[in-house]
Amino acid sequence: MVKYIFVTGGVSSSLGKGIFGASLAKLLQGRGYSVTIQKFDPYINVDPGTLNPYEHGECYVTEDGAETDLDLGHYERFLNVPTSQMNNVTTGRIYQTVINQEREGKYLGKTVQVIPHITDEIKRRMQLVAQTGKFHIVITEIGGTVGDIESLPFVEAVRQLVRELGPYNSLVCHLTLIPFLASAKELKTKPTQHSVNQMMGYGLKPDLIICRTEHELGEDIRNKLSLFCNVDRDCVIQAIDKSSIYAVPLELQNENLDRTVLHKLSLPNMGTSDMTAWTEFLDKLAAPKYTVNIGLVGKYVELQDAYKSIHESFIHAGVSNLCKVNLISIHSADLTEGNVAETLGQLDGVLVAPGFGDRGIEGKITAIKYIRENNIPFFGICLGMQMAVIEYARNVLGLKDAHSTEMNKKTAHPVIDMMEEQKKIKKMGGTMRLGSYACLLNKPSKAYTAYGTVDITERHRHRFEYNNKFQEQFEAAGLVSTGINPENGLVEIVEIPTHKWFVGVQFHPELKSTVLNPHPLFVAFIKACLEKESK
Repeated sequence: MVKYIFVTGGVSSSLGKGIFGASLAKLLQGRGYSVTIQKFDPYINVDPGTLNPYEHGECYVTEDGAETDLDLGHYERFLNVPTSQMNNVTTGRIYQTVINQEREGKYLGKTVQVIPHITDEIKRRMQLVAQTGKFHIVITEIGGTVGDIESLPFVEAVRQLVRELGPYNSLVCHLTLIPFLASAKELKTKPTQHSVNQMMGYGLKPDLIICRTEHELGEDIRNKLSLFCNVDRDCVIQAIDKSSIYAVPLELQNENLDRTVLHKLSLPNMGTSDMTAWTEFLDKLAAPKYTVNIGLVGKYVELQDAYKSIHESFIHAGVSNLCKVNLISIHSADLTEGNVAETLGQLDGVLVAPGFGDRGIEGKITAIKYIRENNIPFFGICLGMQMAVIEYARNVLGLKDAHSTEMNKKTAHPVIDMMEEQKKIKKMGGTMRLGSYACLLNKPSKAYTAYGTVDITERHRHRFEYNNKFQEQFEAAGLVSTGINPENGLVEIVEIPTHKWFVGVQFHPELKSTVLNPHPLFVAFIKACLEKESK
């Protein structure tokens, strides 16, 4: 029988339920168990695909084309296992399903209510991924904080499901904050006590208390939490702040979290979790031999979570190159001809980030022109690749009004244009080119050298594409198409062979980079940046 672990949060938001869930899953995976993680978000949007990155951070895309919460990126980066449509569910999707069924007459005239109809649909979704037969353990993270009005149906659904599953088949981990009062010089447990009390008022008792803290928990604190929160002493788990999220699994292993969880679920304790490769990664992360400074030019740089997967991909690829990557965030709207040399001139490389809309576009084009002319390693992702094409058309081909029809519908030279199948689409949500698509690489090319194969698949999220009508002009002028979709001929990768390292990709390579499998393009980009540093 599949075992279920539910992760809830209390006291404060942004405590890291996703990192905790991924860390626990990693430890259980290291013991030989097959684990998956899913996220239930309480907002009414059907998915985060239409949300501004400032609202909710980046939108993560799965292999099968689901637009999901960024925590699914953490799940994949830790476990090295793809997630899917089933791994992220929102209140909006739950209600959409129930309302559609009501319109179809499924409920036979009954009054449709939160209990049982909404909670039944939540429970069905919680168990859906287990029905694939691929997993021993399913970890379910409940978004938000216990006590939030919008989270109540999920908490109630967990209460019901725990009861239905029976003893030893589920457990609840409650992640809370243990604040430190500097004036009193002590940690305070009262917020956690209140959070657990409120949770128990909903009929749901936590089995483990996971304590986020800036300071070590003494025995007196642990005993106090055990007593007042009504959990076993070994079920009070310290989750102290770490310099890297990748150190969290080992910290929790030191707290015997995996051993305690297996005992609670009555699962065989198959030796110590094998974290050898993970430990080697952390050792290299802590002792880099080199350093590179890379500019991240984007529209949403004020919020790190807007480019979360890019940030993490640089960490993975940096470790692969025994290198510390210093990312310097540069707002594209601030870049001009007058300051571009001062801003970018001392960098070892520049990545121009993805995004939507026309804000900051000219700054990206200005940056790419300077990078190209000064032989600085360049990596363009999605919109970043498109801006590289526009810059080349304007300044090399001489097509001064070249643009994307996303920003200028009347341009005479639409070198970037909306995909033909997208032109008839009216609805915004879930209608872009999404998910994994094949790509054939040309050799020789920078891309082929990085991947070591001609057949690759990568994840996409866009409506606009390189316009093949201009391909001959670009190729003749030195901007070469080195990656092509074999089914429709769309250009996926462009390069300048005479440049030190100039690669633009239409897809999102950052979505496939993991701790144990850093993405080859990020690895190759940093290697090119290191050549300047090592001279």
